[in-house]
Amino acid sequence: MIVTRALLAAVLLSAAVLPPAGAASNLKQGEALLTRDCSRCHAVGRSDNSPRADAPAFRTLSSRYPIESLEEALGEGIMSGHPDMPEFKFDADDVGAIIDYLKSIQRR
Repeated sequence: MIVTRALLAAVLLSAAVLPPAGAASNLKQGEALLTRDCSRCHAVGRSDNSPRADAPAFRTLSSRYPIESLEEALGEGIMSGHPDMPEFKFDADDVGAIIDYLKSIQRR
């Protein structure tokens, strides 16, 4: 009985500490999408520099607006006020992966 309780406690504790299954692959998917589509101008990692000085590093986006507020724009077609940025539109799974990745790299 004591062993069963200890085992149950260990399982519950590990579930609370470990990321959900698939979380790492979701982050990698988000990073890959942003690297493919955005890294030509923007820094998409935790410490890289933006190739274009006027393009904000994605790790600083939360200082401008809540990351979740990007969901609609990413799904419906994100556009910018400057002509050099192409329009991007992502499907729902990709949007979720991008948002998760962006949240994971924000400076605190």
